Amino acid sequence: MGIWVLFVVLAMGIGSATGRQDVKDSEELPGTETGQSQRIIEEAGLEEPDSESVLIQAKQGGLDAEAADFRGAVDDVIKAVRGTGEAADVTSPYDTDTISDDGRSALVQFDISGDPETGTDRVQTLLDAVAQVQDKHENTLRIEQIGGASMDKTFDDAFGDDFKQAEISAVPIAFGILLIAFGALVAALLPVLLALTAIIATMGLMAVVSHAQPMSDVADSVMLLVGLAVGVDYCLFYLRREREERAKGHDSRTALEIAAATSGRAVLISGVTVIVAMCGMLFTGLSEFEAMGIASLMVVAVAMVGSVTVLPALLSLLGERVEKGRVPFLGRLKRGRTNANGESRVWRAVLGRVLRRPKLSIALAGGVLAAIAVPAVGMNTANLTLDQEFGDSVPIVGTYERVNEAFPGGSDPARVVVKADDINAGDVRTAISDFRAKAVSEGASEGPVDVVTHDKENVAVIDVPLVGGSDQEKAEESLRVLREEVRPGTLGKVDGVEAPVGGSVAGSKDFNDQLVGAVAPVFVFVVLFAFVLMLLSFRSLTIAITSIVLNLLSVGAAYGILTMIFQHGWGAGLVGAEGIGAIISWLPLFLFVILFGLSMDYHVFVVSRIREARVAGRTTADAIRHGIITTAGVVTSAAVIMVAVFAIFGTLSMQSMKQMGVGLAAAVLIDATIIRGVLLPAVMALLDDRNWYLPRWLRWLPDMTHDEAPPAPQAAEQLPPGAAGEGAAEPAVRV
Repeated sequence: MGIWVLFVVLAMGIGSATGRQDVKDSEELPGTETGQSQRIIEEAGLEEPDSESVLIQAKQGGLDAEAADFRGAVDDVIKAVRGTGEAADVTSPYDTDTISDDGRSALVQFDISGDPETGTDRVQTLLDAVAQVQDKHENTLRIEQIGGASMDKTFDDAFGDDFKQAEISAVPIAFGILLIAFGALVAALLPVLLALTAIIATMGLMAVVSHAQPMSDVADSVMLLVGLAVGVDYCLFYLRREREERAKGHDSRTALEIAAATSGRAVLISGVTVIVAMCGMLFTGLSEFEAMGIASLMVVAVAMVGSVTVLPALLSLLGERVEKGRVPFLGRLKRGRTNANGESRVWRAVLGRVLRRPKLSIALAGGVLAAIAVPAVGMNTANLTLDQEFGDSVPIVGTYERVNEAFPGGSDPARVVVKADDINAGDVRTAISDFRAKAVSEGASEGPVDVVTHDKENVAVIDVPLVGGSDQEKAEESLRVLREEVRPGTLGKVDGVEAPVGGSVAGSKDFNDQLVGAVAPVFVFVVLFAFVLMLLSFRSLTIAITSIVLNLLSVGAAYGILTMIFQHGWGAGLVGAEGIGAIISWLPLFLFVILFGLSMDYHVFVVSRIREARVAGRTTADAIRHGIITTAGVVTSAAVIMVAVFAIFGTLSMQSMKQMGVGLAAAVLIDATIIRGVLLPAVMALLDDRNWYLPRWLRWLPDMTHDEAPPAPQAAEQLPPGAAGEGAAEPAVRV
């Protein structure tokens, strides 16, 4: 316990001392044009200021930019933003020709002065100044500010507290469920405390590791989710087994030894499997995914080590005091749900029907899951637009749409970063001029195409408003024209010139392309290594194959539910997801890795218990019954905690977080009920002794089963009549 506390303190202390490195813009999409454009900017030492715009738009049909009231409003805006002392390079639309074709809209543009890193913190003064001008002209004109800093500020205010509340509420919810599961305050506190200390230690370790692999805020949230889920689960598995053995009459030390040899081993197998699954994210080549993968595998490793070291130490110290703080009515409620052997009455009844008719059970459960998964075949993935992501809950989204309608592509221009040995050389200047003209003539942009030249750094930045604006498909077509037609015939002809095309549209396109290319390697890696781990851990080819198939069914069902709700709109009103029509592009791969790892928690725990009963001398059918029924309470409690925590994120307003929360919660619920409670026992009952089949040509594999039977007297009491005489010393190799 002292070593654990020291480890947590040192991890946090070293992390604080070293500081943390977050993912830079140039590192987000390595090997892409977007990443290359950011790299040139960073290497040149150019600090791009936060640019803001103020839309002045006539509400009345007869008013236009030439009207006196309109000009007066433009002057008021310019005076107001200059008066804050936070604006630089303020330009009038009459000087820059940023007036819409219909004459009803104009843009006042400026940069936020000072350090770009603090622009979001200082933009409120500018927003207040613009709001005062709006109040003065509210009857005739719409005056709204938009830009990177103002959008970040608005979204942080709207959803920052939302996220914090979700993360904070996850802990008391998990504790409440554990209190119901254990019926004792001390026993319920242990898993939560261990999970929290594992998360705290991992936060410090993330800071250290960030100097080799930069981290991100998204990685923090995923680490917290995964850490709380597996940390509580591992402790729950271990603690429930220790209590079960004590209830059989074992002393505390013997109960701990049995728990270590059984549930402790299951925790190790499960943890290693989850870690391997998380490693799949490292194959994407995307810094965000790599950060999430490393953060997740670290917290799983820390929680796993804590569960098999400090948890038994705590239990040894506490002894019977682990039952302190009992809630009487919860004990009576639990006794009503279980029989004298601590077996779930509900699951015993369900399992009895499943084992009597395994073929029918497989057909029904498999048919239900297949029907749920079928819609996933037509899954439409896309980068959600602002109105899809946030709806009308944030007013600035409407501003974004109005600016794009009046000035197509102006809010998200393509950014061409030109680097040359001499940016002012005649051929380079001619190529830049030709690029500007051809971008408009080829239909990629309606202009104006702006160029900012940095002579000292020999870099020029060309902003090209893309035809299509907020319509992602049309904007990507305009981007294609720039990259494949306009650039080769202009900048591409000059030797020694780099001209990658970046910007938000390009970043979205490059991200999706890289993500699609990573799908096959990630899927193969995760499935293959999970298969090998199951094969080594249970020395059964059959168990390894069924583990993979059942997990794939669980993931497929989750995909189907996401498609039904968020793409087809079936029941979308219940979760506040009307009119989305697509699944955010990164979610399927993310869900696959996370779910494949977490599903192994239950699978390893349940199958380990079944194999343990088989090794102890039970028949396969009786071992299945015993394993499922005795683990049902633990699996149910663990699943309820996971579903509750993930469902919290399903209540957030951001559609991407809502989709992630709903997908994870639905998959875990399906996995803990239909998969583990019906399909797994039905398939194993149908296979019977073939469950333990290991071909002769695979018997050279190392034996990692580490079977350890409980003491003889108690074990004998648990055997069914006639089972004690069965030879079960080597069930893994007997057919």
